[in-house]
Amino acid sequence: MTHSAQRIDVHQHVVPPFYRDELARAGIADAGGRALPDWSPASALELMDLLGIATAILSVSTPGTGFLTDPDSAADLARRLNDHSAALAAEHPGRFGYFATLPMPDTAASATEAARTLDGLRADGVTLLANSRGGYLGAEGQDELWRALDDRGAVVFVHPAELPAPPVDGIPAFAADFLLDTTRAAYLLVRNGIPRAYPDIRFILGHAGGFVPYASHRMAVALAHDTGRSPLDILDDFQGFYFDTALSSSPAALPTLLAFARPGHILFGSDWPFAPAPAGQYFANGLDTHADATTLAAVHRTAAEALFPRLAATPPPPAQARPVPVRLRRAARRAAARLVFRLVQPGPG
Repeated sequence: MTHSAQRIDVHQHVVPPFYRDELARAGIADAGGRALPDWSPASALELMDLLGIATAILSVSTPGTGFLTDPDSAADLARRLNDHSAALAAEHPGRFGYFATLPMPDTAASATEAARTLDGLRADGVTLLANSRGGYLGAEGQDELWRALDDRGAVVFVHPAELPAPPVDGIPAFAADFLLDTTRAAYLLVRNGIPRAYPDIRFILGHAGGFVPYASHRMAVALAHDTGRSPLDILDDFQGFYFDTALSSSPAALPTLLAFARPGHILFGSDWPFAPAPAGQYFANGLDTHADATTLAAVHRTAAEALFPRLAATPPPPAQARPVPVRLRRAARRAAARLVFRLVQPGPG
């Protein structure tokens, strides 16, 4: 068993057939500029075995329920998605958990659904899109939701959505806009004091926080001028976030994330199935190549165990025995992925 064989993946998505059908009825065939991928529990487990993922905490990606303008329809879809995810986790104990979908921007309905799933359906936390129909996290009028989450010490997985602006031809949202969307939400959460007002909420920012680690000091100076607060206090708030490595553990991005994030605040993420298996392998190899053993142990598992104590209390499920041809194919795919990663790294210039 390799050092990466017990990963906990906090950024993996679920695309149930009924959700795909709802999107199709609304004329939606992609998310963030990527076609909706095929998904099944079996294919998820296959990817997890390839990447050495013991447990995946599943979430619904953008657009969530935000494409439904009728509040009752959005709340109903959120309930159906959460019931489906809870059943999936129960059917595969130890392999799947889930972040509950909330029907934002309806904060009252979202607070109700958060209470239902966190109290009764064993959700590991909730997913909140950085913006829902143009309304960003951290804006005024969300306190009912923050109170419900703070009372429960909830983990909030912040996932990007498409920007509330016309797309630019040739730039798919997932490639660049998603990073800005997450950064906007983080900026507004800190500006309006949400992490300090609700200290028992733990926020995970997807995709290494967008631009947060790289631009943190620049944003702190701007916020200090705007609010009169100390830049050090503002940086402390930004460092209080957790970050996942989905599509972000490259030789260019990873050093900045490691330099900025607090120890124990970086979590493994794959972004499967929106990120295909080769992309997951590429960035997993980047993590394994450019982080030391102590950091890897935290990113792969122990940081997530601290956030989700149930995972620390239950040993990782044993690897399922596979036929020799299957094991050989996987070994070949891993070796090829490591070779590709080495070949495409830029030289010193």
